[in-house]
Amino acid sequence: MDQEYRIVPIGVVRSPLTDPAQAPRQGDEGAPPARLEIDPAVLRAVADLRAGDDLLVLTWLHRARRDVLATRPRDDPDRAECGVFSTRSPDRPNPVGLHRVRIVAVDATRIKVEGLEAVDGTPVVDLKPVLGPVDER
Repeated sequence: MDQEYRIVPIGVVRSPLTDPAQAPRQGDEGAPPARLEIDPAVLRAVADLRAGDDLLVLTWLHRARRDVLATRPRDDPDRAECGVFSTRSPDRPNPVGLHRVRIVAVDATRIKVEGLEAVDGTPVVDLKPVLGPVDER
């Protein structure tokens, strides 16, 4: 397991959220409107995205700790500690963030979204469409 892989960001999150400790835990818990600034080199890849589409945004949680293997869900001291792979904790060996958002507007390399709890400057590594029932299970 000593092989490494390289991830090249395709964009960056622009958000009024700047402090991970103050950010909502999930996007549906009061995340402010945000914007995905997409690298012009991948502009063709976003050409079919439209306002109203639901999207899965994968990010690299660059401010997360990578040495954490167990946590208490939502940092609640009354909850039992469990492995990070059974939680949505940002602190984990490979801090990949998964965010379901709704597109509000698309303007070339700028995609305005709602429901994104990532902080400003978070690298965007991929975008995937929500496929309805397949993603609802």
